[in-house]
Amino acid sequence: MAETITAEDPLTGEEIELPADVEVGEIVDSPATGAELEVVSLDPVTLEEAPELEEDWGE
Repeated sequence: MAETITAEDPLTGEEIELPADVEVGEIVDSPATGAELEVVSLDPVTLEEAPELEEDWGE
């Protein structure tokens, strides 16, 4: 069984499991809402709602 860590889903407040080797900047899906969450810190593991990608049209 793979090692996991837990973090709080910022949208629902629920604890969610993440792979133990998750990295800052990684995008994970919320199991409760399906929203994309970004790992912003590892100690402690902190998640924030991932920003919407904006097209820059080559700027």
